[in-house]
Amino acid sequence: MARITIADIADRAGVSTGAVSYALNDRPGVSARTRERILAIAAEMGWRPSQAARSLSGARAETIGLILARAPETLGFESFYMQFVAGIEQVLSERSYGLLLQVVPDVDAEIAAHRRWRAARRVDGVVVVDPRQDDPRLPLLTDADALPAVVVGDPSLAGGATAVWTDDAAALRECVGYLAGLGHRRIGRVTGTEAFGHTHIRDLAFDDETRRRGVEPRVERADFTPEAGAAATRALLTADRPVSAVVFDNDVMALAGLGVAHELGVRVPQDLSLVAWDDSPLCEAAFPQLTALSHDVTSYGAHVARRLFERIEGAPHGSFLDATPVLRVRGSTGPAAAES
Repeated sequence: MARITIADIADRAGVSTGAVSYALNDRPGVSARTRERILAIAAEMGWRPSQAARSLSGARAETIGLILARAPETLGFESFYMQFVAGIEQVLSERSYGLLLQVVPDVDAEIAAHRRWRAARRVDGVVVVDPRQDDPRLPLLTDADALPAVVVGDPSLAGGATAVWTDDAAALRECVGYLAGLGHRRIGRVTGTEAFGHTHIRDLAFDDETRRRGVEPRVERADFTPEAGAAATRALLTADRPVSAVVFDNDVMALAGLGVAHELGVRVPQDLSLVAWDDSPLCEAAFPQLTALSHDVTSYGAHVARRLFERIEGAPHGSFLDATPVLRVRGSTGPAAAES
């Protein structure tokens, strides 16, 4: 007996194969009455799902995708993504879903991977991280055949796609205000990758808040790696007018900066205050413990996964604030030393 296909069901029901796919996979796109009629016809014809039918009908793969356009070695020390993925996995395990994680060298390779996934329907939805200004990935997330997606970043960077974000601008303003209140008049910032949208958002907040408080800003560009963090810190501390405080865009650069300060004989916090972003356990393991802009990254990943399932189930696009990072004051910050 020949296998019944969705084309056979569509022909009998007088509808498109797309309508049949929506009905069989319980997706929005057909009325309740049409769905019931299609399901009744499918049952009458003896339709049964199969792996081949999954490919033809667009049935769910029970997998979501995450692509990281980063050097693979960075994942060994970047605690953010380990915590973030753990949060995603918490939600996936509740639904017996899997995570397809791919690491690629650049955004062009990421776009190519997204296109392959979409063509083969290998995943039911995608998590998109590190959004950029004028991000070339956005058309893939918003066109008619787009997979359900959640952008992890500020809504201004999401191009109308669903976004889950943290208010980095407000957090950085609080941090600058705290350091200025301790008497620091020259504050440095060691940034993450310049192309990332959240780096730009933090740049704007840092520039505006230091200007508002009459503080002299110093910015050194880095890329989240400890080597770049160390080099940037050295530049800030060996300048003609060295800074008395530094804010880092992640924890590993802050740890590298702490090491440079020790090497140069700069005391923390007596001579120099340090603040890290992403309050991982590394911050509490350091000596002195690092003051940090803290948010629950595991919870963040879980929130993103829940919003992605809502999109998969047909919810409209939306923007969802996860949290504003909170300043956790520890031993690496203190009053500015009096200038001689």
